[in-house]
Amino acid sequence: MPKQVFGKSHVPLSPAVRAGDFVFVSGQVPVGPDGVVVKGGIAEQTEQVLENLKAALELAGCTLDDVVKTTVWLEDARDFGTFNAVYAKYFPKDPPARTTVESRLMIDIKIEVEAVAYKPV
Repeated sequence: MPKQVFGKSHVPLSPAVRAGDFVFVSGQVPVGPDGVVVKGGIAEQTEQVLENLKAALELAGCTLDDVVKTTVWLEDARDFGTFNAVYAKYFPKDPPARTTVESRLMIDIKIEVEAVAYKPV
């Protein structure tokens, strides 16, 4: 089965790509539908990122329940507790495997999240 690409971006990436039974979601950032970074701190930015992740998954016919692995980049490790509290609301049962690191990000944001989902064709 060839890869399937879902969605479009203003930068050279695909929001979601299916390869066999796996769906890979590119790093999601806290940008609202208007293309502007949401106002607020880590809680508001985490909410927006996870809503964007849900939307990218939906493009490929997946939900958060299909996510098996996430990678999270936080601009400041001191935000981990607040981030974790918001993240737990989106993955309340059987959360995916996760790696979280502190990193300088490409734009002036506090968080970025990518995901891998498993959804047999």
